[in-house]
Amino acid sequence: MKTAHLLKTNNIVAGYDKKIIIDGINMTIPINKISVIIGANACGKSTLLKTLSRLIQPVSGEIVLGEKKLTDIPPKQLARVLGLLPQSPVAPEGITVADLVGRGRFPYQSFFKGLGKKDYEAVEEALEIMGITNLANHSVDQLSGGQRQRVWIAMALAQQTDILLLDEPTTFLDISYQVEILDLLTDLNRNRGTTIVMVLHDINLSARYADYLFALRKGKLIAEGTPSDIITEELIKQVFDLDCQVIRDPVSDSPFIVPKGRHHVSC
Repeated sequence: MKTAHLLKTNNIVAGYDKKIIIDGINMTIPINKISVIIGANACGKSTLLKTLSRLIQPVSGEIVLGEKKLTDIPPKQLARVLGLLPQSPVAPEGITVADLVGRGRFPYQSFFKGLGKKDYEAVEEALEIMGITNLANHSVDQLSGGQRQRVWIAMALAQQTDILLLDEPTTFLDISYQVEILDLLTDLNRNRGTTIVMVLHDINLSARYADYLFALRKGKLIAEGTPSDIITEELIKQVFDLDCQVIRDPVSDSPFIVPKGRHHVSC
């Protein structure tokens, strides 16, 4: 199991072009667990994830990784501990699967050296974990959506970080691929102890796969805890403006949301 690094925020405020998107969030990411950030569209989920990864600098507040402020950690050192898979990444035209996954080894390379033995071993392991070893020499352009998403996750795995942030890793995938990807991430978490933080749209998949949930509304953290502890009809109404009934998932025994009627969901 990896060395555990605690990731937490202290009253962070962040946004774009002087517009505040997330406002005063305090959160501590559970170590070696799967956490999912939930909330309606445009409520700040992706902004929060980008701020956690240092793609966005907070207007105020601070993020702490281990015993250091995120701003005090050199980029390559940070990239060895914390990895980010953004929403809908774009691969260079014509690149092969193995070459794209190999780019996850950037934090370990010097300017004058290419991939070494440890790098190739890390790439091979990532391909094997994601079940795409047979696709190593294929062009990423030729793959299905589900296969491409496996490749992107493999690239993040090759980075061999303690913490992995994923922004909607199942978006635009059929339900079978969604479950497949989430099962693979669960195996990664259980087998390697990787701390995983995801943004997911599907509340029932979030409740099924998450050890811990963070619920946002209009840029504020309004609830956190295990799915069984916080998923209630009142919370779903507050977060998604949706009237529902909460029952137990017959397969996972996690909370399962059954909408009572059609609603326009907005943040």
